[in-house]
Amino acid sequence: MDYISLAKENFMHTYSTQELCIDHADGVRVYGTDGKCYLDMVAGIAVNALGYNNKAIKDRVEEVMNDGFFHVSNLYYNKWAPQAASRLNRLSGGSEVFFANSGAEANEAALKAARKYGSRTGISKVISFEHSFHGRTYGAITLTGQEKYHKGFSPMVPDIVYAEYNNLESVKALADESVCAIILEPVQGEGGIIPAEIGFLKGVRKIADERDLILIFDCVQCGLGRTGRNFAFEHYGVKPDIMTLAKAIGCGLPLSATVAFEKAEGIFSPGDHASTFGGNALSTALSLVLFDALEGGLSSEVEKKGEYFKKGLEEIKRKHPDKCSAARGLGLMLGLDLKVKPADVIARCRERGLLVCSAGYTVLRFVPPLVIDYTDIDEALAIVDGVLSEI
Repeated sequence: MDYISLAKENFMHTYSTQELCIDHADGVRVYGTDGKCYLDMVAGIAVNALGYNNKAIKDRVEEVMNDGFFHVSNLYYNKWAPQAASRLNRLSGGSEVFFANSGAEANEAALKAARKYGSRTGISKVISFEHSFHGRTYGAITLTGQEKYHKGFSPMVPDIVYAEYNNLESVKALADESVCAIILEPVQGEGGIIPAEIGFLKGVRKIADERDLILIFDCVQCGLGRTGRNFAFEHYGVKPDIMTLAKAIGCGLPLSATVAFEKAEGIFSPGDHASTFGGNALSTALSLVLFDALEGGLSSEVEKKGEYFKKGLEEIKRKHPDKCSAARGLGLMLGLDLKVKPADVIARCRERGLLVCSAGYTVLRFVPPLVIDYTDIDEALAIVDGVLSEI
């Protein structure tokens, strides 16, 4: 069957999908219906942290299937979601968890919690940042500080303003008495793999404390071991009041979490927020597999592999100064800033059996499965080097 033609005939045209249909996968490699094998540096956009065909994941799916249900709704408890919330709070130092299905939904919950917090004094304004990305629903897309995502969808949600990332003075200029919250990514993902500067993050935390604001960290892409720490904020020693997570948390199934820390504990009351599928048995059961890996030292391995990978990208940058301007990132959330079109590099890499994606307008993004090994990293670097040599 021609699955690609079938998709084109029946899908809404919301994606610029590449001409590749995945048939099966194993480890850190996927296999197309074209019969070719590809080394995967995308991992479902930072989702498949434990790779493909993972035995622990398969065993857990079978265990839940043997219970005879995946879903009972939040009218009742299931045995998996409370375990997942408890483990997540233990890992993060959080107090309360709300489960939903996507990063956008997690950020919607955070936005609602922040505005309810501000409603005590009648304030509602939220500071976000230029080049940020927080999702595609109306609240999340308004929080996203990129005009290209707003075009054609006005009016946006009111009372959301944008400061300059890594510019503390721009935050101070906006943080007046009408502001109830600040939201930021400790590492901007879609904006171009840009880590926060430590002074900036500490300064934002200070502003939030002094002015009684809710500080939200969007760790949807940069959380759960991706940066070489369990959560990206641990690099900085700065805790948020609310943290949002998604991507890797469900081991490939839709799951997200909004985590409240001490200051934000107890903001929501019954009826304030809900999600029909949030916290379903199967996805939360799979999250425990990821938490097991994190508690087993996965993040420290990611830190070592990330340092090795980043050095390789820096060498490529030195070798091709006419085509690369910077290598940056943390852990296995890395970017190579290009002076040539990322789409051209991505296409040529795919021809050579390597899947990569872009971030921002100029960055080649690497977010592979966290279980990747050093020989895989070497292979990816060699392919990128070869492609840049021939462009």
